[in-house]
Amino acid sequence: MNVLFIDLTKKRFWYENYDATIGGVELGVKVFKEYVKKNTDPFSPENIAGFFVGELSSYFPMASKTVAIFKSPLINNYAETYAGGRLATAIKSCGLYGFVIIGKSDIPVYIVIKDGKVEFRDARAFWNMKSIYSVFRIIKENIGGEGIRSIMAIGRAGERKIKYACVTVDAYRHFGRLGLGAVFGSKNLKAVVVYGKKNRRIRNIKKYREVYDKVFKLAVETPLMKKYHEIGTSVNVLALNKIGALPTRNLKANRFEYAEEISGEKIAKKMLGRRLACSSCPVACIHLAAIREEYEDEPYFYKTKYVSYDYEPIYALGSMLGISNAYGLMKIIERVEEYGLDAMSTGVILAWATEAYERGIINKSDTIVELKFGDYEKYVKAIDYIIEKPNDFYRNLEHGLNYLKEIYPETKDFALVFSGNEMPGYLTGYGSVINYITSARHSHLDSAGYSFDQKHNVEDINPKYVVDKLVEEEIWRNVLNSLIVCLFAREIYREEIVKEALESMGKELSIDEIKNIGKKTYFEKLKIKKEFGYRARDAFLPKRIFEVETLHGKLKEEFIREALEYFEENYLK
Repeated sequence: MNVLFIDLTKKRFWYENYDATIGGVELGVKVFKEYVKKNTDPFSPENIAGFFVGELSSYFPMASKTVAIFKSPLINNYAETYAGGRLATAIKSCGLYGFVIIGKSDIPVYIVIKDGKVEFRDARAFWNMKSIYSVFRIIKENIGGEGIRSIMAIGRAGERKIKYACVTVDAYRHFGRLGLGAVFGSKNLKAVVVYGKKNRRIRNIKKYREVYDKVFKLAVETPLMKKYHEIGTSVNVLALNKIGALPTRNLKANRFEYAEEISGEKIAKKMLGRRLACSSCPVACIHLAAIREEYEDEPYFYKTKYVSYDYEPIYALGSMLGISNAYGLMKIIERVEEYGLDAMSTGVILAWATEAYERGIINKSDTIVELKFGDYEKYVKAIDYIIEKPNDFYRNLEHGLNYLKEIYPETKDFALVFSGNEMPGYLTGYGSVINYITSARHSHLDSAGYSFDQKHNVEDINPKYVVDKLVEEEIWRNVLNSLIVCLFAREIYREEIVKEALESMGKELSIDEIKNIGKKTYFEKLKIKKEFGYRARDAFLPKRIFEVETLHGKLKEEFIREALEYFEENYLK
């Protein structure tokens, strides 16, 4: 599989061919193992920012994601994160399965990859722009381009190497978790533009059309993807609140009395401005809220801004901060987007800071603004300070919650961080917590612990069973993440359809062979993580998770510890 390598230090590029079967994560792990070592500093030129697509990318509906693989400055370990948009199709249109950026430029630059060739352009004029949207607008106006074009860029958060900075793709999609934006900043890399016009011959066109039509019909003519088009993942707000699984005010509660006001249904009815789709996807699950604001000193003249939203930012910047109205929520999300911060990490950190302020552990000389659950204007200002770093407190915030709980040890009981990564938007039961600690990137999407909890009564499970089921799910998701299929379509891309799709692309593989790719990739990641210092049994568990009700009642620490011991002894070998 053809991979483009770009050296920012020497301003050169070259190609390498890798022996991978279906691409994506399978391919990315091979590259990571070759280039990144145990003692590699995430901010050193030796760290990689690798972007990979799979065998089905751009050819089948919802095979629309790109995976980024790098060493995370937030957890100091292997990291992967996913984004949609047009990037996967643009990479394939260059005749590539991926590209890898190494080194560090002497000045801020952006890269243009055109049909597999590379240009290095001066980005000093873009550095320190307040809004990332201005960067996208200027690059689009200046770069032009034919064929499929995609742009990704960092905001001021990435420039300042805030360890939970993200990379924004095509204005409204994100490589969100674990600090890829900070890695870009450490390399003096502001943006990457990818566009190409190449086509690839399909081996079995008749088979391809049959499988394509089958997948397309399942996506648009059955209920499987309906909720994603109509409301998006924000449909989860009311559903989780109803079952008592919506983390609220730094998880002081698992239900939010204002959930309806920030629900996907309410936002769609009052504020929905546009729906967008990733390239190669018929679903259009991207929802943009329209915010109308009056110009200063210009009455009756308004500007309209579009803000991308889904469940995760609504949870982290809404219920976790006690925000009771959609307008205030969108103002917070907008500011996070402008700076290029990860929404989940930012919201969980601000919720932690608010409770610490309430308890008197920190004070106004630290926070500058009076943090208060529900006060969106104060949170918008606090986000400005995260970027500006006006004092030691905000300089500490740039390192993430795992660091903060050590600086302020009195806060450990309510610091919602798992294996170095701030908590996703689910505390549903044992599966969710064990998922966050044991999965490869500590994400709810790795092994779907939240889904496991909703399907299993606590009386019917034990620690070993939970771990085995989560591992089984994660191994299959490594197949989907190698193809790379959007996980929203996981109910469509079952084993037989995956096999048929690969056959149409000239890959004659049995279902067992396909599963074995996922299994091998999964254990390669665990091997890397262990070598880099990851241990499951030593995981930090905040007391707060044992104080609230879940679908499994109040959780017991001994159950989770037993599960982690079992995982370490049987999987983390």
